[in-house]
Amino acid sequence: MYNQLSSLRTEQQVELLTKQLIQIESYNGTAGEVNKANYLFEIISSFPYFQTHPNHVWKQELDGDKRFNVWAYLQGNTDKKETVIYHAHVDTVGIEDYGKLKDIAHNPDKLAEFFQGYEGDEETREDAQSGEWMFGRGSLDMQSGISIHLVNLLYYMNNREKLDGNILVLFNVDEENQHIGIRGALDELVRLQQERGLSYVAAINNDFISPLYNGDKAKYVYCGGAGKLLPCFSILGREAHVGESLLGIDPTLIASEINRNINQNFSLAEKLDNELVLPPSCLFMKENKQSYNVQTPLSTRMYFNYFIYKKTPSEVLVVLKKIAEAACAKIESELAENYLAFRKANQLPERSVNWKTDVITLQEYMDYLKKSGEEPEKLLESLLVSLPEDLDDRLKAFALVESLQQLDPEKKPRVILFFATPFLPSNTLQEDEKSVSLKEALKEVLHESEEEYKEEFPLRGYFPYLCDGSFLAFNGDQAEIETVKANFPGMHTLFPIDLEKMSNLNIPALNIGVYGKGGHKWTERVYKPYTFQTLPLLIRKVTERLLSL
Repeated sequence: MYNQLSSLRTEQQVELLTKQLIQIESYNGTAGEVNKANYLFEIISSFPYFQTHPNHVWKQELDGDKRFNVWAYLQGNTDKKETVIYHAHVDTVGIEDYGKLKDIAHNPDKLAEFFQGYEGDEETREDAQSGEWMFGRGSLDMQSGISIHLVNLLYYMNNREKLDGNILVLFNVDEENQHIGIRGALDELVRLQQERGLSYVAAINNDFISPLYNGDKAKYVYCGGAGKLLPCFSILGREAHVGESLLGIDPTLIASEINRNINQNFSLAEKLDNELVLPPSCLFMKENKQSYNVQTPLSTRMYFNYFIYKKTPSEVLVVLKKIAEAACAKIESELAENYLAFRKANQLPERSVNWKTDVITLQEYMDYLKKSGEEPEKLLESLLVSLPEDLDDRLKAFALVESLQQLDPEKKPRVILFFATPFLPSNTLQEDEKSVSLKEALKEVLHESEEEYKEEFPLRGYFPYLCDGSFLAFNGDQAEIETVKANFPGMHTLFPIDLEKMSNLNIPALNIGVYGKGGHKWTERVYKPYTFQTLPLLIRKVTERLLSL
């Protein structure tokens, strides 16, 4: 591959590699991720520097997984330990959305030909006709990003004198699901730090960016990433026969009220200047009934996608607990009113009925059970190893939480609030001297580049979507770490993440992304003039400026 690339200009190198990588399927969770990673390892191994230094390119095995990460270390011409990390993920989403075009989902040329005559969307058709866009699954997310890192690795291999430090490249698996690759990479980053004495200046991801609105031409640069919580509600009601339904507590009523007050509620989104912020979304809501009967449901499960920026998980718990308490109080009042109307209409005598539903966090519930003389941790550990392996990890978390009821001496109606997988911490540059210096240097490079490339490069604090950079730093304190662990059942097994290690590494996570449209859609395409020509040069400028600090 080196011989094929060495005679080409930068933009030609990126285009060639992107097209070749698109043609290799690497759907998340399939053997394609292994094939893609092997191919990347072979490409890097063909570069002369790595022929001479074969131990500077390696595969990192991941515990309990057949997939692996690919690493490459390029040492500059000095003995300096300052290092910039380039990282990108090798996996893509599937191609179900391509429908009848599945057979050409990995063929950029045939897709371009199809979209040139596509009548379903004028913008897509015009883009295809311009010849300036490359189509195909992974073209934008993020085979073009991998290609840029490879091309820049090749460039610095031939121009090591321009490096006032080192380059460390990581191509990791499983970004589109559980982030196993980047989570596993933390151990390797620590090992390299200890064995080679590396000092990580920053990590540069180039996950895709797109126009935020019609006519938006800006190429946004981010110095951090939004986080994600998956807050879950296990709602345990009181079942009743439909002939006496008003005596029960239907958990679907409580779930509906909670959902109405959280789902798409923009007042819950953080208000940050010049940042794209998103409201919570309900991703799952289901009662427990497995088949028909005339009994009201006993329990309901629900969870939400909840983006966080400056807010901590503890603060989110407080907000959601209050919402759940208000929902339960409202349902309690409505049930009492309905029962009164029912009793009067049917001329029935008074009857004492309690519709109160308690709201409690998992941490509070565990503490309550321990004070009652129970051993909830022991129960959870024994159940965790017995759960079906193919059961969804979120449903495993619900099973763990709901098993605690067998220890509960009261067994009363409750809403239990907890976290489940995945959890992506938010991070951004802080106000310490190192972060301020890095941010100012980044601003200078972007300002100079706006003049040179005739582009706009607005600098933002948080990459607004989910990305692997979230795992390179943790801005919370030890108390916050303990709160997350205490409210995340089976975290050490279902989603092992070393928050202390992330806090200690504290690597500034930049995103200078490839540019395109239709990410995760069948119209996915990358804009060639900017992504293949300008972006590699911009990343070089940032790299050299940061290594000179």
